[in-house]
Amino acid sequence: MTDQLTAVTRRLPALPDPVLSGLVVVLLLFNALLTLVVEVLFLPLYIGSVPMPISALLAAPINVALVYGMESVTGRLGFAFAPIVVWVFGFLVCASRGPGGDILLGSDGRTLLLLACGVIPPVAYLYYRSNANLFRTR
Repeated sequence: MTDQLTAVTRRLPALPDPVLSGLVVVLLLFNALLTLVVEVLFLPLYIGSVPMPISALLAAPINVALVYGMESVTGRLGFAFAPIVVWVFGFLVCASRGPGGDILLGSDGRTLLLLACGVIPPVAYLYYRSNANLFRTR
C-alpha cells in the first residue's frame, strides 16, 4: 500500500536552490504565454480548403505538461495551476480588440476548441492529482 502511495505522489526531484526554482517558475509562466501565441497564430491554418485547428489540439498536452512541470517545481497543487491562469489571461487579451480594431481570435468553433483544449485537460489532470487517493483501487 505504501509503495502505491509513493508511486502516485512521486514527482521530479525538487530543486535545492530557491533561486533556481523561481527561475524555472518564471520560465514556465513565460512558456505558457509563448505557446499561446504560437497556438493563436497557427489556429487559422488551412490545408487546401479545409480548416485544420491542429494548434488547438496541441494545446491540451502542452498545458498539461506546463502544469506537471509547475507541480514538480513548487510542490503545491494550488500553485500548479498558475500557467493555465496566465494562458487564459493571454487568451482573453488575444480575443479582445487591439488599438486598430484587430482581433486575433475570431468568433468561431476553432476559438472555442482552443479554449476547451487549453483549459479542460489541465483542470482534469489537477482534479485527478488532488483526488488521487479516491481513484486508487484497493
